Parts: sequence; structure tokens; C-alpha cells
Amino acid sequence: MLTKTPHLFDEATAVTAGDSRWQGRTSPDYWAFVGPFGGCTAATILRALMQHPQRAGDPLALTVNYCAPVAEGVFDLDVRLVKANRSSQHWSVEMTQGGGEVATLATAVFAERRPSWSHQPTDFPGAKAFEELRPYPKLAMTWTNQYDFRFDEGRPDIGGAALKEPVSPYSKLWMADRVPRKVDALSLMSMSDAFFGRIFHARNELVPFGTVSLTTYFHADAADLAAEDTTRLVAVADAKTFHKSYGDQHGELWSPSGRLLATTTQIAYFKA
Repeated sequence: MLTKTPHLFDEATAVTAGDSRWQGRTSPDYWAFVGPFGGCTAATILRALMQHPQRAGDPLALTVNYCAPVAEGVFDLDVRLVKANRSSQHWSVEMTQGGGEVATLATAVFAERRPSWSHQPTDFPGAKAFEELRPYPKLAMTWTNQYDFRFDEGRPDIGGAALKEPVSPYSKLWMADRVPRKVDALSLMSMSDAFFGRIFHARNELVPFGTVSLTTYFHADAADLAAEDTTRLVAVADAKTFHKSYGDQHGELWSPSGRLLATTTQIAYFKA
């Protein structure tokens, strides 16, 4: 049942408009190892863009570069429309703290989607029914406890014995807000970074880890998401390589009906 009170996710990603900059505040409910969960940060940036009076269209792509850990407390968002034409807009966003220190750099593209030829050549990965799968247990990382993860394949045994030989970093799961919330562009943005680090799967242990750069592509607009009318997604993620302290990740977010809603890729730092 959907809650009628403000959702913790909407509170965590809330922004206010100022004369020249927007402002937000980190949330203890979406905290990670040394700072806020990167997906929440990205969704906050996207919210500022979506609420901007000059914004036109729906998000098409958002790239976020995490330059430094975001400290607890308030931050400023310097939002700038770089270029606009009849069908698309290009934006840049700087998140700053502590008198102007840049913590995050982002670029975004918004577009007016128009009816056209459609074709989805990739296959829906499918999954066992949500109700048939066990929720993943809560972890020490606060942000993970805001989500309901139900693994169909690649369920990690984080906290168990480290593996002598790495295993596949692939996973397939259902992903949903623990307190149900209708999936929209903001939750798609956050969930695109909500996959566990691929190295956690490959090594079966937690190691120091952090996203360096994340790009998410949106394949559905607001009307499409409203038509899907879902609170949960089928999600798959994998990695190609781990080398000299960095590893990649690519993921897909699907509606239960089999529609590809977003794809994402990132490069992340690890210490192992």
C-alpha cells in the first residue's frame, strides 16, 4: 500500500530554489560508507533540473561525476542551461559545499519525446515472482535498508567467508522501495545506482568502494512511467573487468510488463 505521508526518498531528495543556486541537505536515511548514497545524490540533482522553470521535456541522460565525498549537511547546486533547441536541452550542475568546494559535477540532457517507430530488440530477462523470493537482509549501510532487494540470481553472501576464487558478478533481482513508491524518473535515477558493487559479488565480501562516474539513460518518459504504474522493477547488472583499483558496471531496469525503462553504466573505485 502506498503511503500518504511524505516518502523518505522525496524528503531526502528535496531541493529549494534560491536567487542563483538551489540548495539541498544530505539525509541520514540514505547514508553510505563515507557519505550519502550516490543514487540519492544523483536523484537530488535530477529533481533540481526537473523543477527548474526553464526545463522542457523529460530526462534523456544524466551523467554524475563524484569528485569528492559529500559531507553531512547542506549543499548548493549551481544549475545552468548550457544549450537548448527545439527538441532538447543540455544542462550542467555543480554541487558545492564548504565555501565553494566542488563535490559533484553533472551534465544532463532533456528531450521532447514524440511518437515514432519503436522496437526493443533486447529480451526481457524475466524473474521469479516477487512474492516467491526472500527479501535481502538489512545491512549496516543505511541506504540499502530503504530498498527491498529480492535476488533471483547472483544473491551475494556478504559477510560470509571471502572466496579464494572470484565468481560471476552478474545478478538479477527485483528492486523496490521498502516503503512502496510509484516508479518515476527520480526513482529510476536512484535505483540505477542501487545495485551492490560488482566486486562485492565477485569476491563475496565488502571492500572499500565508491562510484566515480555514473551515466543513466532513460528510455521512458513521464507518460510511459505512469502507464506502467509499478512500484517495483526487474533489474540486472554485470561487470566486464576489475583492474588496478577500478571496475565497471552496466545495468538494466525493467518494468514487470517487460519494458526496458533505463540502462546505466559506471566506473567505480575499489581497494582490494
